[in-house]
Amino acid sequence: MRLADRIAQCRTPLVVQSLTSGTLTRLNGAADFATTIAGCATRYVLSDDLTRLCTGLAYSKGARRLECADLLRVPAERLWVEWCEHAWRSELELHGFPPLVPASRASDRRGVFIHASRDGRSGLMRTLWSVDETELGLIAGSMEAYFDLDTGVGEEPDPPDDQREPALCVSDGAHILSRCFRFRYEATWADYYRRAMLPSGQKEAVARHALGTIAADIPMLLAFFLLLSTRAGLPQRTSTLERLNRARARAGKAPLLDHIEVLSPVARESYAASAGAPTVIRRAPRLHHVRGHLVRRGSQLFWRLPHLRGHARSGVVRTRTVTWSFD
Repeated sequence: MRLADRIAQCRTPLVVQSLTSGTLTRLNGAADFATTIAGCATRYVLSDDLTRLCTGLAYSKGARRLECADLLRVPAERLWVEWCEHAWRSELELHGFPPLVPASRASDRRGVFIHASRDGRSGLMRTLWSVDETELGLIAGSMEAYFDLDTGVGEEPDPPDDQREPALCVSDGAHILSRCFRFRYEATWADYYRRAMLPSGQKEAVARHALGTIAADIPMLLAFFLLLSTRAGLPQRTSTLERLNRARARAGKAPLLDHIEVLSPVARESYAASAGAPTVIRRAPRLHHVRGHLVRRGSQLFWRLPHLRGHARSGVVRTRTVTWSFD
């Protein structure tokens, strides 16, 4: 089942109990997003190939040196985007991220809800994910990110509300995260940690862990929005759930949510080469893998695909360059 459907049907609140005082505290969790996700007008589900492509695009060396903030727009004021955790994690590992322990399962999914401004240039986002098949296995990150893509050099993005909690900054090679994004605890979590009065070292460790649950999503999401706004766009397939939902209604089950499945614009056999090069015993030249990189020239982006370079007997790379144009 899609993560959006599981969250929309979640009714179990997140309640924690203090080990010292026994006090019960309700924190903002997945159940608090049930109505929000169900009423969201636009829901995107990324294919595994597109997830890997966007992650590779986000963390390639070329992308780290490039600023594309002027081309970015969140395509709706209320937006849900979800993808397969395993596809995302496996691509992150190719770019030097440590593997997740325990390893994510094929059924684990990840998603982000974004409440953006009308022009799509600023807003607030929150990450949610699943770790098992129960409602308690639906997790909403304790931190949220607010952003303003028009933030100038030496400035900071302003919070989209009156909540003035201390904000954290993440440094990145492209400067988009460090300049345009700030991270903070959600209000109930901020109050919970404030009352816990943790020692400074423990407080910093908790903050770093919480930040790690959301920060790595954002470059991939920005790459997705970038591709979505190109002149040709991305291949999309709208769900047709009427017949299935009628059957679910007869069985007394909740209807599944409509969504748009977004596919990779790159041929599967071309991009799949980034998953690893086959082992071939041969003479020179040595078969090796070349990482993808990104170049911007005016209103066009050129993405050099990850590819194999070597002897033709080890496989033929049909094309290595994709051009995306922007209006």
